[in-house]
Amino acid sequence: MKEEERVALVTGGAQGIGKGIAATLLRNGWKVQIADADNEAGAGTAIELAALGDIRHAGCDVSDEAQVVRCVSATLDSWGRLDALVNNAGISASPRVPPQQLELERWNRVLAVNLTGTFLMAKHCAPHLERNAGAIVNIASTRALQSEPDTEAYSASKGGIVALTHALAISLGPKIRVNCVSPGWIDTGEWQKQGKRREPVRDEAEHAQHPAGRIGNPLDIGELTAFLLSPAAAFITGQNIVSDGGMTRKMIYRE
Repeated sequence: MKEEERVALVTGGAQGIGKGIAATLLRNGWKVQIADADNEAGAGTAIELAALGDIRHAGCDVSDEAQVVRCVSATLDSWGRLDALVNNAGISASPRVPPQQLELERWNRVLAVNLTGTFLMAKHCAPHLERNAGAIVNIASTRALQSEPDTEAYSASKGGIVALTHALAISLGPKIRVNCVSPGWIDTGEWQKQGKRREPVRDEAEHAQHPAGRIGNPLDIGELTAFLLSPAAAFITGQNIVSDGGMTRKMIYRE
């Protein structure tokens, strides 16, 4: 298969980490379908990244199974195949509130988008990925491994993605590999839609919190994702790979 024939579907691909993943895959010769509930951002990203390769946008709320089915069909209508799925779409329970005050509706919405959406996309992409010995990369978070106060819904959803990853790897293997990436602190300011962009973080003290010497950016996650989707990662499946500049390995004491 020629590189230019590979097709990837990236959810939440209009902004932030998803946009960085889409840009990286385009640079690596992939055709990319971004699926995003924000149609304004999706259309803008499709135009902005068109110089890098063949990219299209489909509006999709990944928690809605009918919309997921339509999105997968649109991808196949465009290119006739699917080789990779990147489950990146996600929301947080913002503003943060103590668990005693977290409304059930908000809890359910976060899990519906972050966790159920990941499952639904995998469910409906799997038959097409299987034909091409494809791969799935799920985007979780270091919040699956450690927490800040009042992040129960988000942390639970990301922990669920890590567990769902190894379950899918066993169920869908050996024809489909499934892995997970857990990003740490990623500065997405420059990767938002027009009108919401901001300069990257330049606080040296914040960069210095990372053993790698800096805060991450969406292209860091894009490069790791591209590797996990590539033949070079053919012997890797069911894994959760943390990309956080070493921050979760650093012991911090009050001085």
